[in-house]
Amino acid sequence: MANILVLAEVSNGKVKTVTHEILSHISNHQVSVLAINDLSEECLADLAQHGGGNITVLKNDSLSEYSPEGFSSAIHNFINSNSFDYVFSGATSLGKDLFPRLAATFEAGLASDVVDFKFDGDKFVGTRPMFAGKCLADVELKGPKPHFATFRPNSLGVSEISPGTVEKSEQNAEISAEVRAKIAEIVKGASEKLDLTEANIIVSGGRAMGNAENFKVLDELADVLGATVGASRAAVDSGYAPHSMQVGQTGKTVAPTLYIACGISGAIQHLAGMRTSKVIVAINNDKDAPIFSKADYGIVGDLFKVVPLLTDEFKKVLNK
Repeated sequence: MANILVLAEVSNGKVKTVTHEILSHISNHQVSVLAINDLSEECLADLAQHGGGNITVLKNDSLSEYSPEGFSSAIHNFINSNSFDYVFSGATSLGKDLFPRLAATFEAGLASDVVDFKFDGDKFVGTRPMFAGKCLADVELKGPKPHFATFRPNSLGVSEISPGTVEKSEQNAEISAEVRAKIAEIVKGASEKLDLTEANIIVSGGRAMGNAENFKVLDELADVLGATVGASRAAVDSGYAPHSMQVGQTGKTVAPTLYIACGISGAIQHLAGMRTSKVIVAINNDKDAPIFSKADYGIVGDLFKVVPLLTDEFKKVLNK
């Protein structure tokens, strides 16, 4: 049985789903949860529902906004005062920035963007994509402990476990490093929809969308499905969509349950960002488009005719 620390990431007052995924898959180990600055009663109940028992909240006024030096120093000092075998987090923007720095302070190993894992006793074996997702590799972590790992959102799924109770404690965070970079302002995007990396359903458009105005067709389908709208690099480079919507090797890596690719040819760069989707639906008027070789379902046709038909049918099925 391994002693595991999970960093709970909270956004807009809610615990991120990737934290649920991690917790629900390690319930047979000794699990502790770490949060920074505060946790609402709702978040505590949420963590209890998904297997988070012993919860510690690190408090410090200088940690009110994320800073790589401040967070890594505070967490490093907390870990030093305990004896964890592993430290886990989601492969979110925060996790990808924080965990390499944190692992380096311990001169410890890091398995990043893990999509599956297992334990052999207390030995961790993680599966992660390599070479732009063309293959999967099983990796082991060796050397001094604790070992670190980040997990791709939506890749593990949330397992059903028996809800427990939580014990919350608070500690003053010790920050021994100089905090040189601080967030001055956070500007929220106009959309209230989930970030692409957390979305369970994604509808994406490619160069065939023609212009930014035509993305309204995808927005209507996304509204019916409760989905988030994405875009290929070709669409972003053409100015049809902002970079925050880009899915691919130089954009965001996603793993939704359903990915609907509209007018996307299926270039290697795009496939690298979405090939771990559970179900892929492709809509393209070119029957030889590479995306069809990766799709579970394909529709050869004009997306501007097909997508509105799909929207109408989903409205009927979902009673919307």
